[in-house]
Amino acid sequence: MRAVNTAPPSVPAPVTPGDALDVQPTPLALLLLGRDSDPRSERGVECPGDLPSPSDPGLIERARAAKERLGERVFVLGHHYQRDEVIQFADVTGDSFKLARDAAARPEAEYIVFCGVHFMAESADILTSDRQQVVLPDLAAGCSMADMATAEQVAECWDVLTEAGVAGATVPVSYMNSSADIKAFTGRHGGTICTSSNAGRALDWAFSQGEKVLFLPDQHLGRNTAVREMGMSLEDCVVYNPHRPNGGLTADELRAAKMILWRGHCSVHGRFTLDSVNDVRERVPGVNVLVHPECRHEVVAAADHVGSTEYIIKTLEAAPAGSRWAIGTELNLVRRLANRFAPERKEVVFLDRTVCFCSTMNRIDLPHLVWALESLADGKVVNRIQVDPETEKFARLALERMLTLP
Repeated sequence: MRAVNTAPPSVPAPVTPGDALDVQPTPLALLLLGRDSDPRSERGVECPGDLPSPSDPGLIERARAAKERLGERVFVLGHHYQRDEVIQFADVTGDSFKLARDAAARPEAEYIVFCGVHFMAESADILTSDRQQVVLPDLAAGCSMADMATAEQVAECWDVLTEAGVAGATVPVSYMNSSADIKAFTGRHGGTICTSSNAGRALDWAFSQGEKVLFLPDQHLGRNTAVREMGMSLEDCVVYNPHRPNGGLTADELRAAKMILWRGHCSVHGRFTLDSVNDVRERVPGVNVLVHPECRHEVVAAADHVGSTEYIIKTLEAAPAGSRWAIGTELNLVRRLANRFAPERKEVVFLDRTVCFCSTMNRIDLPHLVWALESLADGKVVNRIQVDPETEKFARLALERMLTLP
């Protein structure tokens, strides 16, 4: 995969310790704030040219004018976690896979502007035609979870499984929130991709193909799906830590496990704790706790409802007037839902007291969107995301397996 950008790479910063969840950051994870660069993807470099000032009062009109100049040549995708100032210009909104499929369904659009994060733009490039060009307004809009599993680490993990004698019985299942490289690894090794809404069906299929599953890169979605939907026990699951020799596991532990979970997580959903659930129940009488399956297992077990972003939205749509809801997912969406359902007297609050946006999603702001749209309108393609043909071939194979799941 490569991202086209003309800015020079910056000097890499020293590697820093891991976070509170004991996950050591990969070099790519250090790029999330745009400080450094990846020489292979140029992810995290500054945009060439000058961005409009964020205080420019004419930004909204400039975005509207550029979009009108482009007409049907441009199709703007907006992920649910985007800021309101950006989402207002989206032609469609949704989760990552829905948006990638929406882009593929618009072959007349020459430019796909993806207001989301890097792996989403890669998926859109994989699923769209060669004549369509996918643009990410800020290349530093990455995903901490996706960057917790690199191609080199996963290849080493497969070597560990081979040495333990279990690789032949293991089927990889990778979450949509993964890089094109990881999707391609999954395709090469007979696996499939899943979303948070079809993870159960993906695991059903995988266990019809083999005895074990290597689930990448979100340990929480894998564990929650295995235990809640598949009837497994926590003891059936082991966690492979790529920063420890042999993943921190013995050969016997790998042989005994049904689910081999990659030690990765979402930086937003991982913040919610059991204390968050208990606290909101005390603060808001009669509250319904509704969380995303990327949350920790103890949070999911204590919640009233668990489901994908689309499930969260549909659940609130069907909720009775006067009901109270605490939502465990990204704050931009929760705030938007609170405003949307307030006229129906549905009280929607954020699950935790601590305000937590997805910092990388929020890198797509109005100045970056205006710069990207105006550049396209002037005939200059910026921040194009392209997946190389070999990676695309096997990543598409894994995605197509998902599309054929029963």
